[in-house]
Amino acid sequence: MEEDGKETISIRESKRRERQAALESPDIGVGLCGWIIVGLSILLMLATLPISIWMCIKIVKEYERAIIFRLGRILRGRAKGPGLFFILPCTDNFINVDMRTITFDIPPQEVLTKDSVTVSVDGVVYYRVQNATLAVANITNADAATRLLAQTTLRNVLGTKNLAEILSDREEIAHSMQTTLDDATDDWGIKVERVEIKDVKLPQQLQRAMAAEAEASREARAKVIAAEGEMNASRALKEASLVIAESPSGLQLRYLQTLNTIAAEKNSTIIFPLPMDMMQAFMKRD
Repeated sequence: MEEDGKETISIRESKRRERQAALESPDIGVGLCGWIIVGLSILLMLATLPISIWMCIKIVKEYERAIIFRLGRILRGRAKGPGLFFILPCTDNFINVDMRTITFDIPPQEVLTKDSVTVSVDGVVYYRVQNATLAVANITNADAATRLLAQTTLRNVLGTKNLAEILSDREEIAHSMQTTLDDATDDWGIKVERVEIKDVKLPQQLQRAMAAEAEASREARAKVIAAEGEMNASRALKEASLVIAESPSGLQLRYLQTLNTIAAEKNSTIIFPLPMDMMQAFMKRD
């Protein structure tokens, strides 16, 4: 299983590199007219020095990367930055791409579970741009596309689970969503780092039904525990009676112990002791 997963990752990585290499191909196909325009742009820059130098030098921050387009084609090589980079006037333009981790909330989604229960589930997604070139060239708006894809993925994944699994297996659901999103956004140069399920809201009627079921279950367990306690107490009393039957003097000692306990409580209970011989006479008549 691990070897198959590694092979899948390696194949995906090789395809991503091939797509990136195709986008970052050398400046062929510009044509003679294109090279003439580039040459004129260089001459214009040289003619207007040193004023033009301030238009040609750009700065990219540490967490950004710049994708440069020359006559509509992406320049060969990786995205520029961080730091200074140089562009030609009139022929070059660039797009800055933020490489920091971006967080967004998935709006509450009404989902029909596998056991036909309607629940409202929301979550949070953490992602970052892994390849700036693919994020610019392969999709119009990577952020909006990732948000919409997260919503549909949440509904699709939860639609295959029943209510008990949604309430108990949140980590497994989040991991499944992360894998699905990461595979889908790989062509866009986006890496989904983490997905979390925030809250699962149930209808009020279902909440009351579940509360009633839980209360009935607790009452049933309490009755079973009470019955087991009474059974254990009766067994202890039976064993105590067998011990007292083996030694008749034990009953009198128990009687004296009871008198001692009552006297220690300082209450108004009056005890009339009777001789044990009289009690034995009544027992013989019976």
